[in-house]
Amino acid sequence: MSQETPHTDPTPEDDHVPATPVAEPVPLEEPAEGVPSVVETERGLDEAAAAIAAGVGPVAIDAERASGYRYGQRAYLVQLRREGSGTWLIDPVAVPDLTPVNDAIGAAEWILHAATQDLACLAEVGLRPRQLFDTELAARILGLPRVGLAAVVEHYLGLRLAKEHSAVDWSTRPLPDPWLRYAALDVEVLGELRNLMGVDLAAQGKDEWARQEFTALLTWAPTERVDPWRRTSGINTLRSRRAVGVIRELWYARDTIARERDTSVGRVLPDAALVDIAAALPRDTAALPSGHRAIKRYGRQWVEAVERAVALPEEKLPPRTLPSDGPPPPRVWADKNPAAAARLSATRAALTEFADEHSIPVENVCSPDPLRRVVWTPPEQRDVEGFSAALAAYGVRRWQADVVAPMLVVAFEAHPDS
Repeated sequence: MSQETPHTDPTPEDDHVPATPVAEPVPLEEPAEGVPSVVETERGLDEAAAAIAAGVGPVAIDAERASGYRYGQRAYLVQLRREGSGTWLIDPVAVPDLTPVNDAIGAAEWILHAATQDLACLAEVGLRPRQLFDTELAARILGLPRVGLAAVVEHYLGLRLAKEHSAVDWSTRPLPDPWLRYAALDVEVLGELRNLMGVDLAAQGKDEWARQEFTALLTWAPTERVDPWRRTSGINTLRSRRAVGVIRELWYARDTIARERDTSVGRVLPDAALVDIAAALPRDTAALPSGHRAIKRYGRQWVEAVERAVALPEEKLPPRTLPSDGPPPPRVWADKNPAAAARLSATRAALTEFADEHSIPVENVCSPDPLRRVVWTPPEQRDVEGFSAALAAYGVRRWQADVVAPMLVVAFEAHPDS
């Protein structure tokens, strides 16, 4: 198969029946060619690149991070497998630039599971896809009841994939053999899985939906949040701008400590402790609340953060909440704009019916946010073309707009402005 040809348009067999779960899944315990050695040198990387370039077809790719242990989301192991080249395990700490591998893959399709979890950390080491197939997203589009990799592998292949090492500290060196076995198995069956799912997508008439979704992932990037400290769990219990300002300073102090120690922020201090400090407003370390050892361990940093917030003039304090640039919550629509509320309800009902009929989660047909925005602030041109353009402006894919725009036309005709 040409590397330049997308791999999301398989031809289904006429009598194809979607795969069904096997009653007793068979444990998948050993990679077919054994556990490969970890690539830790530039020479080894060149060998891996040459082997991958000589292989054929798509490339199964996965990455292991150390979430919950280290600061950030960098990759600590990259796994690749391609027909004809076998499985490769690469240590991106020892060889941080994987551009030779990226060049070797070229335009070949990547196969990943839950691509948005790995695309950013893979890009950091020089790996960027030119086409891809996401088995987790495919599972959602196909309407599978469970979409985790182990569940999808069991559904299609009748194999039980062990997941006991999924949350370990992958920054550990050397990596234990059982972890490497687990890592190799994660890409062992992705190629076969992708082929079976591709057949089902075509059989259900969803292959074009999947193609558009996968294409959108090629330009996906993590959302840059405004005021990331506002995600602190429990911040809504603080009733003053001063206390919110304290949370902001504490959050940045914790982030600095975590970055300098290369540890996860949660291991420095949990959110609940930040809220406790903000509520207490301690002016010295003796007044810090008890309950977590890191409160005392970094007591000076916490007190200094509180002092910075206390010293701020009122006009420099952050607002308790940020104004929204979107429509109001749907629960108040009936009072503020009854016609819009009726249109949203009608469109949601039509969407739910479509999703049920096609065995796909309704949120994968259209996310709630763009739908609410278009209903609340509709385009001047209220026909299929106008609604399609309005939805596309919020990132809705073409196939989704083709489904939703006619529903909006019907809803607006049924519930005109009063």
